Amino acid sequence: MMAYATLAIFVFVILGGLWLARIRGPIMTMIAAALMFGCAGYALQGRPTLEGSPREFAERPAPLPLTGARQALLGQFDPSDNWLNMADALSARGKPSEAAALLAKQVERHPGDFKLWIGLGNALADHAQTLTPAARLAYRRAAELAPGHPAPGFFLGLAEARSGNPEAARQIWSDILRTAPADASWRPLIEQGVIATGGSVTPPPATKGQAGS
Repeated sequence: MMAYATLAIFVFVILGGLWLARIRGPIMTMIAAALMFGCAGYALQGRPTLEGSPREFAERPAPLPLTGARQALLGQFDPSDNWLNMADALSARGKPSEAAALLAKQVERHPGDFKLWIGLGNALADHAQTLTPAARLAYRRAAELAPGHPAPGFFLGLAEARSGNPEAARQIWSDILRTAPADASWRPLIEQGVIATGGSVTPPPATKGQAGS
C-alpha cells in the first residue's frame, strides 16, 4: 500500500506544480491523462513488493549530445529555439521541473509547433529521469504535426536509450534510416546512434552522381 500512496503523492505533486505554473486547458488534460494511464498500468501489472532497482536516466550517458542533436535536426535561430535554449539552461542548473513547466506553457500557446512538443518530451523525460507516458505523448504529437520528419522519432529513441532501452532506440533509429534520403545531412547523426547502441549500419546506395564520380 505504501508504494501506491507514494505513487499518488507523486502524481499530485506533478499536477500541483503544473497548476502553480498556470498550465491549463488541453495540455493539462493531456499530461493528467498520461499520468492516470501510467498509474492504471502500474495498478494492473506493478509489483510493489519487489525490491526497487531505479534506472539512472540523468546519470546514464546519452549516446549522442542532446543539444547538438537538436540543432542538427531542428535548426537554430528561430522563436522555438529561443525557448528550447532557455529550457536547456534551466535543466543544466538542476531545474528540470521548471524547464518542463516552461515548455508546457509554450506548447499551450503554440500547439502547432512540433519543435516545442519535442522539447516538452525531452524536458518531461529529464524531469522524471525516465521515458514517461506523458513524454511519449509529446513525441507522438510532434510526429503527428511533422509527418516524415526524423526529429520526433530520433528524440524518442534517445529517451529510450537514456532510460536503459538501447534495443528500442536502435530499432526506432534503424526504421528512420530505412526511409531516409542517402544524402540527408542528419543521416550520419542517426547512424552514429545506431552504432553507439550496438547496431551496425549498411551504407545507403550511391546516387547517380556519386556512382559516376
